[in-house]
Amino acid sequence: MAGTDEFKIQLLETFAALITAAFGLVAALAWNEAIKQAVAAVFGTEDDLAGLTVYAIIVTVLAVIMTLLIARSLGKAKKALKEKSE
Repeated sequence: MAGTDEFKIQLLETFAALITAAFGLVAALAWNEAIKQAVAAVFGTEDDLAGLTVYAIIVTVLAVIMTLLIARSLGKAKKALKEKSE
């Protein structure tokens, strides 16, 4: 049984890492677009900077919140699996 629980913990940790990485990628892409627009604004081209910046902030906050929720859920799942195996 201990091997199964260890596998479950490893599986949960892997999923948590993948989901966290996905949110990080979305936040990075949002900031990438905002920065591109900032550069364009400085040099006098497209001026959709405010919208992209707000979007980047929202995505970043969402990524942080989701990362914290995922970490908390992972911690609870690990604790439950450890208590079950004891």
